[in-house]
Amino acid sequence: MATNGSGSGTALGNDETGGTRGTTVIADSVVATIAGIAVRETDGIYSLGGGATRAVGAMKDKVSRSNDPGRGVKVEVGERQTAIDVDIVVEYGTLILEAAKKIRIHVTDAVETMTGLEVVEINIKVLDVHVPGADDGDEEKEAPEKARRVQ
Repeated sequence: MATNGSGSGTALGNDETGGTRGTTVIADSVVATIAGIAVRETDGIYSLGGGATRAVGAMKDKVSRSNDPGRGVKVEVGERQTAIDVDIVVEYGTLILEAAKKIRIHVTDAVETMTGLEVVEINIKVLDVHVPGADDGDEEKEAPEKARRVQ
């Protein structure tokens, strides 16, 4: 699959009346952004992408002072259809199968409405379960305490 950062896309040329007045190209990154936003709006989703993806993305966010809504999403865009792969981390207690159904509904609605492309498949990979209080930020707070006990 093409990654969300590729410059490829699809050219849509014919309008509904059958006439051609030019082409519209939808980049893969556009579909990835739309899908990423739709996934984040789904209840029970903590974040997108794996640990390495989130770490690299966090560094990019700090440097560029923006966040990438397409992080953790890969797409393949054809002439009239698209396929989407999503890597997610769910919140503890979330019914994963229900969350997956909601993701597929939200992403399909958003992508098809905004782009006119048919979503043929959405593959969801659940990479982790987030447990409240187990954030990386909490671990950093604990480190100085451990250092004090060792001295």
